[in-house]
Amino acid sequence: MSNAHDVVLVRAADAEVLADAPGSLITLLADSAQTGGKVTSNRATFEKGAIGAPPHFHTRATEFFFGLDGQLDVLVGDRIETLGRGDFLAVPPGTPHAFAPAADSTADVLVVFTPGMDRFDYYRLLDRVNKGEASVQEIRESGQHFDNHYFESPVWAGRAGR
Repeated sequence: MSNAHDVVLVRAADAEVLADAPGSLITLLADSAQTGGKVTSNRATFEKGAIGAPPHFHTRATEFFFGLDGQLDVLVGDRIETLGRGDFLAVPPGTPHAFAPAADSTADVLVVFTPGMDRFDYYRLLDRVNKGEASVQEIRESGQHFDNHYFESPVWAGRAGR
């Protein structure tokens, strides 16, 4: 049985919102420290044409995507799936993936990692890079720490509408 002190409640008005790239917002909901390492969760909101997340994989957590609105293209291995409102996708550890709004669409997505991954400082780093306060090299150097392992994907690079 769970105790009331295990409950995590984040009010929309209190959530930290970051701009990780032009046309892309990340709303921080719950990080690993708040959930006892169980989950990390954020909301990703993309305007039309936003670049999204480049091809990468995680070694320690499954990443879940739940479509709230719009359409999201997601690279999964060597194929691209398009998620719409109400669609759900689970990407297991080690699976190459990337995501961005589908061509001519916005996207609003709930993202959850389990187990939790202490992602909030990574998102804050992206926000600082977007503002010119940090370098892309810092993102590259943080790969091991934040379990983000980037690679080139011809499938993602050649997707329609980009």
